Amino acid sequence: MNKTKTTAFERLKWLIVAALIIIIYIWSINGIPFTGIQKSASSVSMAIFKGIIHPEWSYVYNGSGEDLLSQLVITLAIAFLGTIISAFLSVPLAFLAAQTTKNFFHPRSTIGKVILTAIRAFPEVVLAILFIKMVGPGSFAGVLAIGVHSVGMLGKLFSEAIEEMDRSAETAIIAAGGTKIQTFRIATLPTILPALMSYTLYRFEISVRSASILGLVGAGGIGTPMMFALQTRDWSKTGIILLGIVVMVIVIDTCSSAIRKRLG
Repeated sequence: MNKTKTTAFERLKWLIVAALIIIIYIWSINGIPFTGIQKSASSVSMAIFKGIIHPEWSYVYNGSGEDLLSQLVITLAIAFLGTIISAFLSVPLAFLAAQTTKNFFHPRSTIGKVILTAIRAFPEVVLAILFIKMVGPGSFAGVLAIGVHSVGMLGKLFSEAIEEMDRSAETAIIAAGGTKIQTFRIATLPTILPALMSYTLYRFEISVRSASILGLVGAGGIGTPMMFALQTRDWSKTGIILLGIVVMVIVIDTCSSAIRKRLG
């Protein structure tokens, strides 16, 4: 009898969840005004497609520093520096946000989680625009935007890794009379380091994509020439830039995945 009641309750619970999802879905559709497809959509789409099929190969490298390879290298540099900055800044915030006790309310952890959530609330594009106003347009603004935004995400991932780590080695060292510094150096750091490196590599993959977009608002990288190519309707250059971004992302994802598998 109890089993039958439990089964009926589970079914009712899933029906309620499904009904709520459908209601939210319908509400979302009704809340977005559909203005229709522009008359020029087909011609523009065909022009972009032709540009991808017939890219401007001379733009790949011409030694000017404004060519595709140079801009892709700048994009990778922006993503790499931003990720490294965020990885170092995230570690102390992660230990602040990590809840290492089972108390219902943990003031230190709550403060850390609020800080990380507040940082994640600002999209990278918004941060890029703010930093452009502070330091001027260019790659430096892109590095700062990616670095600050990535702190929120890496800090969250790092704190979860700290919370879920195996603490048996820590307990053994403390029982043997080890200090906090010795415990951190011998037990804590070696235990969580593979997870931290894996999360950092994963974030680098995301940062590469983000760095490609930030140039559209003037934060340096491949996005800047792509914006000019789109504005001037230079579809051949747009095509080679899109192909370059795709190849770059595939190579980075493949290498990063291989490294993360070895770490994991």
